[in-house]
Amino acid sequence: ESILNQTDVSFSLAKQLISTDYKDKNVIFSPLSIHILLGMIAAGSKGPTRDQMLGFFKSSSIEELNSLLAHHVTKVFADGEPLGGPCLSLVNGVWVDQSLSFKPHYKEIIQNRYRAASYRVDFLTKVSFFVLLVSPTYLSMPLLQG
Repeated sequence: ESILNQTDVSFSLAKQLISTDYKDKNVIFSPLSIHILLGMIAAGSKGPTRDQMLGFFKSSSIEELNSLLAHHVTKVFADGEPLGGPCLSLVNGVWVDQSLSFKPHYKEIIQNRYRAASYRVDFLTKVSFFVLLVSPTYLSMPLLQG
């Protein structure tokens, strides 16, 4: 049922995307990337924000959502050899200003469930360094393989 719910969420996102500015245009987007991003946000939220995120994902608990998305992340980051088929790549990370810190439980979820890097950076004075840190990662990724 969780997979069906996430498929429904993906179709809702696609419908929203193509019914606005991108109507009658070619559009490529990654529902999985959006799910992972929003899942990491949900993992760090609480109260009404978390409730709203869980409602969006049609999940009954944050544990259910984290487990489902961790399963997807594991499949995406696998080398794919036993099953064959495509190998997908995602750049996955969370950055916060150096004046803040990650809560240990949240950092553990980000690293272990979502396989994301976590960084504390100086957004105030070293923005250009941050751009250089991120850009090579994106630039070195092939757009299509095989």
